Amino acid sequence: MHLLRLALASLANRRFTALLTVFAIALSVCLLLAVERVRTEARASFASTISGTDLIVGARSGSVNLLLYSVFRIGNATNNIRWDSFEAIAQDKRVKWAIPLSLGDSHKGYRVMGTSPAYFEHYRYGRGRSLALAEGKPFSDLFEVVLGAEVAEALKYRLGDRIVLAHGVSTVSLVQHDDKPFTVVGILERTGTPVDRTLHISLAGMEALHVDWQNGVPARGAGKVSAEQARAMDLQPKAITAFLLGLNSKIATFALQRQINEYRGEPLLAVLPGVALQELWSLMGTAEKALFVVSLCVVLTGLIGMLTAILTSLNERRREMAILRSVGARSWHIGSLLVLEAFSLALAGAALGLGLLYLGIGLSQGYVQASYGLYLPLALPSPYEWTLLGAILSAALLMGAVPAWRAYRQSLADGLSIRL
Repeated sequence: MHLLRLALASLANRRFTALLTVFAIALSVCLLLAVERVRTEARASFASTISGTDLIVGARSGSVNLLLYSVFRIGNATNNIRWDSFEAIAQDKRVKWAIPLSLGDSHKGYRVMGTSPAYFEHYRYGRGRSLALAEGKPFSDLFEVVLGAEVAEALKYRLGDRIVLAHGVSTVSLVQHDDKPFTVVGILERTGTPVDRTLHISLAGMEALHVDWQNGVPARGAGKVSAEQARAMDLQPKAITAFLLGLNSKIATFALQRQINEYRGEPLLAVLPGVALQELWSLMGTAEKALFVVSLCVVLTGLIGMLTAILTSLNERRREMAILRSVGARSWHIGSLLVLEAFSLALAGAALGLGLLYLGIGLSQGYVQASYGLYLPLALPSPYEWTLLGAILSAALLMGAVPAWRAYRQSLADGLSIRL
């Protein structure tokens, strides 16, 4: 205890340098823990981009490709699914609900998705959260559209605005469905998922857009179908891009998955969202590890700064060490004093770093969740985070041993005789 009080008094005597060192360590600790917490929550958020869905079904391709276009709206399907195949599977007694998805068009770089009212009722994200409307209502008419939060915010759309969809998924499209404009009737609350970047229309609305198209080309002249004419037509879809399934029992998941993968009507692929998400996340593992290594290097830089500060002060403190030796302090007392100083600096830096972390989370929690869908809890450090803090303090002790060893070897005569 005497050595600890002496170490704290010595640091107080050099308070400016000590505070700078503590602040540098605190920033590095805060960065490390922030990166770790964001990484953990990003992985959890990524895994819960789609929640409560037991199977994703699409044309036979790869599980990652199916996940990308059906959930993340990235890329395109290799083939479509016949409507009768969807109905046959959706009517299986093990299926609780089914959500059809039809992709293919866009609006100013944002994907348009045709679906059914079941989408707003059963689709879940995050930790089982359902979709909610910030304004308006779900679509009910043929030419009504519900916007994701990012689409509405970026394009400054409001309820009642009329928009024209484009054929294809390019940011700039030369083919516009300008003869069949849609009216904005709803804007979804922000979810931090691809839902925010999607325009939602009915399956019938998607069919109406292409009812007068043949071989990927719009009809001209007499073959063109107006919006009013389309209302009187049978707009039952002949094919969809993919569909989501929720089952009555989790036990039936693998049996139904195998049955769909062996479906004789056409080649289909059913994947478990969690497994496909983990497979996709593993592809980004290198970037995740690189970010963690960078934050570790920042912590190491802070500790090296502490070591540099203590080593630099040793020459100025030679008389202090000699006086301590002259009043009875042993060599190991001097070494222990410097180790305690290093540990105290690291401990104060770690504590301040934790404080900065919680302050940052408290100030940015709402914004991060609204903008990126990441929920950063104000929770106690996890066991892994405690391990990281313990490793930082252990590293500080090891680094403190370097100046301690140098001080240990300094002789009493060297300390009392100041070299000019």
